[in-house]
Amino acid sequence: MKKWFYPLGVVTLVGFVMLFLKVSKEEIIAIDHTMSELLAGNAFITLFHYIGETKFILVAMLLLIIYLWLHSRNYRAMLFVLFSVGVGNVLNQLLKKWIQRERPDVPHQLETFSFPSGHAMVGLLYVFTITYLLTEHQSNNKIKIFTWILAVLLAMMIGLSRIAESRHFASDVFAGWMVGYTWFVVVALWYEWRKKSFKKE
Repeated sequence: MKKWFYPLGVVTLVGFVMLFLKVSKEEIIAIDHTMSELLAGNAFITLFHYIGETKFILVAMLLLIIYLWLHSRNYRAMLFVLFSVGVGNVLNQLLKKWIQRERPDVPHQLETFSFPSGHAMVGLLYVFTITYLLTEHQSNNKIKIFTWILAVLLAMMIGLSRIAESRHFASDVFAGWMVGYTWFVVVALWYEWRKKSFKKE
């Protein structure tokens, strides 16, 4: 990872904390309302929620772990997947239960808590994890940059789909992206540290 990716993880952590502290403030409520009016009912964006569903992510991660095992016996990368996505999902559930923010008040709403958005957080984690491992040994910078741009756009669309469906407030989605990226950086730091340590042994 580029060195500036790491301090960005600190910035997103601070952003998450600030958003959490201000989530009931008028300016955040106004942003939530504006984003809801802008995206609510958008059929194209709504389609992206399917690739952020737990079942889809679980299948994608199992296939990735099987590939890593069969192709290279890369156990550190397999742990990377488990820590990033698996533990990230647990962290998301713990944060939701701790914060206990209600979802938008719409008919047939989900009964679980809202902040931070699981689709936004875990969606980012699994998309970024796949992209990181795909580009880990990619020497062509143009391909690497293009792949990461696609990953960022996909993670954004997964998160925005929850606003379009009125399943989450925009602030839930923003918070999910921020804490998700922070957790991704933490796991990536561990992975790269272990890789360097292994080379020295």
